[in-house]
Amino acid sequence: MREQKNRQDREYGKEEASLIQEGGYISPIPDLWEDILIGVVLKKPVLLKGPSGSGKTKLAQSISHFFNQPMHSVNCSVDLDAESLLGFKTINADSGQSIIEFVEGPVVQAMKKGHILYIDEINMAKPETLPILHSVLDHRRMLTNPFTGEVIHAHPDFTVVAAINEGYVGTSPMNEALKNRFISFSIPYLSGEQLRKIIQTLFPQSDLSLVNTMMNINDDLRKQVMNGLLAEEAASVRSLLDAIALAEHMPIRRAIQYAIAEKLEDRMERDLVRELVETWVK
Repeated sequence: MREQKNRQDREYGKEEASLIQEGGYISPIPDLWEDILIGVVLKKPVLLKGPSGSGKTKLAQSISHFFNQPMHSVNCSVDLDAESLLGFKTINADSGQSIIEFVEGPVVQAMKKGHILYIDEINMAKPETLPILHSVLDHRRMLTNPFTGEVIHAHPDFTVVAAINEGYVGTSPMNEALKNRFISFSIPYLSGEQLRKIIQTLFPQSDLSLVNTMMNINDDLRKQVMNGLLAEEAASVRSLLDAIALAEHMPIRRAIQYAIAEKLEDRMERDLVRELVETWVK
């Protein structure tokens, strides 16, 4: 069983140790990483709120690495149903006879094995699907499987981490009964030296001028997002990293076009991105 002392014994004294986690996540806020770990230690379901590309999935992976705890992922959509969460029955042939077997889904597996259950874009699921998890997420930490009748009590190490992109197309506000079962953390975009650090880690051979140019473009994109002239995804760290990877093999203008501008639905926003690029690329 995990001990709180083991977590407290982790070395956070050096600045880089507090920023770069085993799974690759870099915290833009000094206390954010440690505060989330405290929530996990206390067996509280953790909800990560932030824009697309802010590193929520990377953060969940870092938690998995930190505790050396496997992670089962659920990607929510309007098609998500109870079978996708809990499992399904199937017919197998054994010695000429047909046998009905139950294939356990990610929720059941994570509960029994004491693994992490990561529910991505939880507010994309239909509201009527998720109440089946209420008893899993509160103090009971148990579930009666409607497909088998089995009563499942969660392993002591079982952990739930969920993520949402608020206000995006296709999402809906979380049911209050569901939201109240989580403790919530806002996950902002990386910027400044934290962003530079992860770029240098992922692209150690990149030319310094390329990194500086991309950092400057990203700063301008963030400002326009804050001004309400660009959608949040224009400043996505994930998209920026994609652009850098492309720019190592093609001109920056085309890299930004493919990795950032073309993802924006509004033509005026795409044009604005191109204009910002022109101020830094001669």
